[in-house]
Amino acid sequence: MIRMAAAITLERSGMNVVAEADNGVDAIQLTKQLTPDVMILDIGIPNLDGLTVIKRTKALDNPPGILVLTSFDGDVYARRCHKAGASGFINKSLDMSALVRGVQCIVDGYTFFPSSVTSEKYEQINDDEDVADKLSNRELIVLQQLLKGMSNKEISDLMLLSNKTISTYKQRIFEKLNVSNIIDLADVAKRHNLYDGMTK
Repeated sequence: MIRMAAAITLERSGMNVVAEADNGVDAIQLTKQLTPDVMILDIGIPNLDGLTVIKRTKALDNPPGILVLTSFDGDVYARRCHKAGASGFINKSLDMSALVRGVQCIVDGYTFFPSSVTSEKYEQINDDEDVADKLSNRELIVLQQLLKGMSNKEISDLMLLSNKTISTYKQRIFEKLNVSNIIDLADVAKRHNLYDGMTK
């Protein structure tokens, strides 16, 4: 529904939506074929996580600007997207007019991030970022799905990874954040702004 609303909003603002994809693999393939000016991406996209999609897309010969539109909240995720090569980051809770502004900024050659992400404060490591730096991009994505109440099997189906691989990621997350159960994991994630607050 968000994807449809975004497409309608952009079309009404005079922009041409050339394609839509419901997974990361197709998103990259369509970008290769159609060479759009801007890709709008959810980092929670199935099959290939959004942070990987950003990196692979930016490695293309003629990469588009990438605007992340996601329910994942917090500067930690915005900064990961920034570092991966995205041109902007918008939370889905914002008005759709922000999406139009973000796309236009990127088309005009600018970036569109929360000021906190690009400010000088990030030259210093803060507590939240220190905790986030313990986790890989994949682990951050798995963390979000775990806190939404998804099982290992559901996450493996979503990310096209084996159940064993997801179990390994889960174990690493628990070890790195020094927790032994989901309740403690949720507490740590919320205290350090690693959790978007959504439930399954």
